[in-house]
Amino acid sequence: MNGKWWTKDWWVSEYNYHEEVVKDLHLPQKIEIHDATLRDGEQTPGVVFGKEDKVRIAELLAEVGVDRIEAGMPAVSKDDAQAIEEIAKRNLGPKIMVFCRAMREDVDRAVDCGANGIVLEAPSGYPKLKYQFASKWTEESLTEAVINTINYAKEKGLFVNYFPFDTTRAELPFLKRLLTNVTTQAKPDSVTVVDTTGSITPTAMRFLVRQVRETIALPLEVHTHNDFGLGTATTFAAVEEGVQVVHSCINGLGERTGNTALEEIALGLKLLYGIELPKFNFQKLSELSQEVQRMSGKTLAQNKPVVGLLPFTREIGLGMKVLEDYPTAVFPFMPDFVGQKMKIVMGKKSGKESVLMKLEAAGLKANEEQVQEIVARTKAAGIAKRNWLEDEEFLVIARQVLDR
Repeated sequence: MNGKWWTKDWWVSEYNYHEEVVKDLHLPQKIEIHDATLRDGEQTPGVVFGKEDKVRIAELLAEVGVDRIEAGMPAVSKDDAQAIEEIAKRNLGPKIMVFCRAMREDVDRAVDCGANGIVLEAPSGYPKLKYQFASKWTEESLTEAVINTINYAKEKGLFVNYFPFDTTRAELPFLKRLLTNVTTQAKPDSVTVVDTTGSITPTAMRFLVRQVRETIALPLEVHTHNDFGLGTATTFAAVEEGVQVVHSCINGLGERTGNTALEEIALGLKLLYGIELPKFNFQKLSELSQEVQRMSGKTLAQNKPVVGLLPFTREIGLGMKVLEDYPTAVFPFMPDFVGQKMKIVMGKKSGKESVLMKLEAAGLKANEEQVQEIVARTKAAGIAKRNWLEDEEFLVIARQVLDR
């Protein structure tokens, strides 16, 4: 087997690895995953994670193998600060980050919580500065506040990720001045390109990352939202230009349409780009997703990639035999690789092969005439129900035919 696009666990397009494709990529040697579920994910309307929820999610994130956990924003509430402190005390393995504004008080809160580092947010997008923060920031005062806060955080021994949010709507000359001034007068450890409104195309993201990379000589990170359904694509575009840290949320939680989904990003990095994530446990993705659905109260769309119900559910009768013998002829990756199971359901699209498979699984046998009648009745029942049949419903039909 090829080992890149084709293994026992997956079979993706070999064109991902074609020399004419990869020659234009600037993939980093190593990628880190920064998960923001406990901060940006909780900003999903209606989601409230209690302290025990946050600790449990942090434990699961550590088990799945993320590199950094953005554990929250201490300034939000005393409960949030206590949850962050408890997570930090557990020494789970990933670096514990907290979200901070450009003010010393927030840095002190991060230190008090035992965090390893901060994500230092401050606006850079023109709409934010023009209409949302016009009374608060001038270019000079913004730059000064960011520089002072970074330097203060570094004095406190914290890792600092500078997060100039709404980067994708910043005016480029202003953005370059801001980044140049900040990084020459302070020493953040990294800078994030932030698509706060999910409004950049993958091609434009590659252009913007190149512009930032040519302006500053620091490791870059990327944080995207999904307003146009492009969050995963724009994150991958940034990786193609050498970004070394990707931000994500479990199940794509986040404000409005959500953030880039952890499960999609991790799987794509390994299978589509061949980037190794040596600590990552893909088999725990389904468990992680289910737990967060339960705690958040936000149920996923059934066709959600990787962790939804439908990616490995098959009703169409054609190809059922090949599905049993060579699943990657139908699926791009095996269900058990991400902790899922294949599910064959019966309904309008069922055929002879699927009926025989279901009968065999139930220990039942039928002749050709009986199989054809079961197929016909199954199709009719699926049409009447306007859905697939549960196994019990199918077996009622099968036994009615077999017992005649």
